Amino acid sequence: MGSIDLNADIGESFGGSASGSDEALLRWISSANIACGFHAGDAKTMRRTVHACLQSGVRIGAHPGLPDLQGFGRRAMALSAEEVYEITLYQIGALQAIAAAEGGSVAHVKPHGALYHMAEADEGIASAIARATEKASPGAALVGISGGRLIAAGKEAGLRILEEAFADRAYDRLGKLLPRTSPGAVLDIEESARQAVRLARDGMARTSDGETIRVRADTICLHGDEPLAAERAEAVNRALTQAGFRIAPKETS
Repeated sequence: MGSIDLNADIGESFGGSASGSDEALLRWISSANIACGFHAGDAKTMRRTVHACLQSGVRIGAHPGLPDLQGFGRRAMALSAEEVYEITLYQIGALQAIAAAEGGSVAHVKPHGALYHMAEADEGIASAIARATEKASPGAALVGISGGRLIAAGKEAGLRILEEAFADRAYDRLGKLLPRTSPGAVLDIEESARQAVRLARDGMARTSDGETIRVRADTICLHGDEPLAAERAEAVNRALTQAGFRIAPKETS
């Protein structure tokens, strides 16, 4: 059946506080979105995470977020498009330098949390992120929700793009993710595995009200900051493998 990319957010520790299950997650994913120090992470964590990715054969990606350590980058901020460009450029550049020092490179860029959603709500912000990606890491792919503004901005900027779908989150009829505060927004492990197979095999996802919608999945996301993240990643990986897919980074368009 071919290959499918599994990505997860890692490197979200900060200072002496460990967060996430990075070592366990790296066994089951093919691409990593590494926090770049604004919503989480720091120089030491970034370097260690890059090294771990290179040791595991996992593709390195930048995961720039809003400057909001207390809110973990999940609170929207009133930033202009130019400010978004600057903070995104700064973060990609930092990870690019660390990756190069360790013998690697940044292969993709995926905004984190509220910044990701701000890009989907504002064409100017989406364009700013695409522009920062092109300037800081010209060969990198831009990752955004399937059919969204970030994907359109990436295409407009001449970037390679990866349309992203979510194994562990519920969709509405418009193809948007249900807010985390909504009942049923986060799927259980078994349903996450089933949804991943539907996405990879059929290009379809079930909505919260039982309908099905078409969703392109160049890469499938698993959130890495949840207590059962590693167990979920293993279940999804095994389900996709059993369905005939090889877990590997996907060629970008």
